[in-house]
Parts: sequence; C-alpha cells; structure tokens
Amino acid sequence: MQPAVICTIAAVIALLLAEQRGSRAGVWIAKPSASTGFLAAAVAAGALDSSYGRWILLGLGLSWLGDVLLIPRNQPKVFLAGVSSFLLGHVAFAVAFISRGVAPAAAAASVALVAIALAFVVRWLSPHLDGELRNAAYAYMFVISMMVVAAVGTFGAHGNGAILVGALAFYLSDLSVARDRFVVHAFVNRLWGLPLYYGAQLVLAYSIVAG
Repeated sequence: MQPAVICTIAAVIALLLAEQRGSRAGVWIAKPSASTGFLAAAVAAGALDSSYGRWILLGLGLSWLGDVLLIPRNQPKVFLAGVSSFLLGHVAFAVAFISRGVAPAAAAASVALVAIALAFVVRWLSPHLDGELRNAAYAYMFVISMMVVAAVGTFGAHGNGAILVGALAFYLSDLSVARDRFVVHAFVNRLWGLPLYYGAQLVLAYSIVAG
C-alpha cells in the first residue's frame, strides 16, 4: 500500500475523532492532511505523465480547496466558495473521463437513471434551501450528475471500474454533506460520508494506473 494512502487513512481516522469530539483545531489539522494524501497518491500514480492524469489531479486539487473552504461553520459565502470549488472539480473529472473516450449508448442509458436520482435529491433538499445557496446547490447537483454520466460512458468504452466506482462513491458522499449542511447536522453524516468521500478520491487517483 502506498505511503500516501496509509497517511490518508490515518488522517481520516483522526478527522473522524476530531469531528466526534467537536475539536475544530483537530479538524483544521486532520482534514487538509487527509486531502493532501489523495493528491500525493495521484502524483505517485503518475498523474503528471498523461492528459487524463493531469485532469484528475486538477479535480483532486479543486476538491482539496473545497475541503478547506467547507471547514468553517456559519459562513455562507465561504461555504458557497467551497461548493464552487467542488463544482469545478467535478467539471475537471468529467473532462478527464471524456478524454478517455465515451460509449454513447452507455452514457445515454445512464441519463434516465441519473435524472430520476436528481429529481429525488432536488425534491428532498428544496424545502431546506434558500437564497444564493439554492441556485448554487441546483447547479452543483446538475454538474455532479453529468460527471456520473461521463463516468458511466467511459466505463462502457474502456471498462475502467475505478472511474465508475470513484464517481458513484463521490456522488453518494455528497449526499452526506448535503444532509449535514441543510437537513440535520449530526456526526453520523460524517461517520459514513467522510470515509466514502476519501475512498472515492483515492479510487479516482488509482484510476490513473487502472487502465
């Protein structure tokens, strides 16, 4: 196992402990450390050696920035900046996937399923959104949905399971963030959402060498 992966896992455990104890100082230390780990994992996987790898690294870098911006509480403008960073990260991931080639039939078949999921998420979150965050959340949900469609299309063309698993895990982890920020603020959201999110990032980093 790569040292970067081991460091990420250790930092995620520390992050969960800090969240459970309500230690904001601990979160400020552990979260950027865990996110730096997936950047290091991507570089170790050869991210700088291919166009696909560089797009993935850009997406991971924007995710790193988003992670840091989402640490502060009760600062809507900072949270909005974090959401924007993640949105751009998903665009970078989608470009990376498409650059590998897409099977049109697989992508088209996934649109209906993704649209149904998007409709359910919008219906779930809409009562809890207002102001600037409403438009930002809708834009974010659309972009991450298109990222999943691109991942399915690329999987259909090349069979790189890491791309599909990483994209779907990222999508699901975002539901924990949405629930925590807009519906119910509770540690249980982070207990399952953070490991899923960091696992997704590591899998996407691994997709660089997965074929």
